[in-house]
Amino acid sequence: MIFWDSSALVTLLVKEADTARRFEQLRSDSAMAVSWASPVECESAIQRRVRESALKASDARLARARLIELTRAWHEVAPTEGVRRLAVRLLRTHPLRAADALQLAAAITLANAGLPNLKFASADDQLNEAPETENLIVLS
Repeated sequence: MIFWDSSALVTLLVKEADTARRFEQLRSDSAMAVSWASPVECESAIQRRVRESALKASDARLARARLIELTRAWHEVAPTEGVRRLAVRLLRTHPLRAADALQLAAAITLANAGLPNLKFASADDQLNEAPETENLIVLS
């Protein structure tokens, strides 16, 4: 199973430099897990691209349709007190933004719940440094 950080999910929704590689990762392991906040973060990324004129409105609609399709297939990690406490610890341990700490905390929670070989996909280089020290396999 792969835990998809929002930054990696976005590459499945809109064309980016590593979109082809991310689709290959999805084909190699189609069991997806995400944080409950990922749809909000993905919509934010889509809207930012529209505002910056990097994405046409029609392409934004297609991206949203792809997101809805993906939601039907993924496992979502709920926003529990344990995830929040872990995110706070991660902020004290790693140079992370709050949303990244919540994403990583969701992945670690899933790994600790019986998925020790969970892979972590993120397009954020700064975020990718932390999962390895937290015993997750990082897909870059």
